[in-house]
Amino acid sequence: MTDGADSGSRDASAAPLMLVPQGEAVARRQREPDVFFDRAELDAILSVYGRKVAEGEWRDYAMGAHKDVAVFAVFRRASEMPLYRIEKRPKLARRQGAYSVVAPTGLILKRGHELKQVLKIFEKRSLRLIDA
Repeated sequence: MTDGADSGSRDASAAPLMLVPQGEAVARRQREPDVFFDRAELDAILSVYGRKVAEGEWRDYAMGAHKDVAVFAVFRRASEMPLYRIEKRPKLARRQGAYSVVAPTGLILKRGHELKQVLKIFEKRSLRLIDA
């Protein structure tokens, strides 16, 4: 027996394995999609935003989508820090609630399970005079 005869009897199905590059494109396909606001949520947020713009309080906004949070930031001027951030964190949906309004200092002003209830923080409160 010669060594050459043994290599010729190799099965065609036992081809060598091909290595697949693990570049950024492959990693993007494997990771979970970014969190973002759906159409109804954006309608509610933009309704409040439009009202505040008409009142002259807000002037600009920015939106961001990340793997664990969606953010709608509101600005008085584009060059400043955001006045408020409206955040959606689906991982907190069963705990404190997925939606929150955050102040520039990081203080959570309101948190809840329903976006419309959380956005009520931006409604003007009526003042009543109390006689003592």
